Amino acid sequence: MTRLTVWHDGNCPLCQKEIALMRRLDRRGNIQFIDATSETADCPLDRRELLNRFHAREGNQIYSGAAAFAAMWRAIPVLRPLGEIARFPLIFRALEFLYGHFLKLRPALQSLVRKIER
Repeated sequence: MTRLTVWHDGNCPLCQKEIALMRRLDRRGNIQFIDATSETADCPLDRRELLNRFHAREGNQIYSGAAAFAAMWRAIPVLRPLGEIARFPLIFRALEFLYGHFLKLRPALQSLVRKIER
């Protein structure tokens, strides 16, 4: 049984690398990874919203941004301590702040990775 569903941008080279790592670490198969760019993807939210921020669903709860990363970390035993630490309000606010800044840099980082991979 899948505990967590994670939506990712399958066209983003950064996301591809991160999800590949998470798949390797998810040895128990606790996470269902869904490429939100796929036309057949089951998307509970607007597809653009899913592609603009990282999202995960655990039961009926949908997480976004740092909360989604923390939920994913908690689903992977080796990363679970990070996910638990992210529950502390001060840590969570810092992670969300950093994630917000990452989102601003994401287009430039994507271009850089694409150039490197050519």
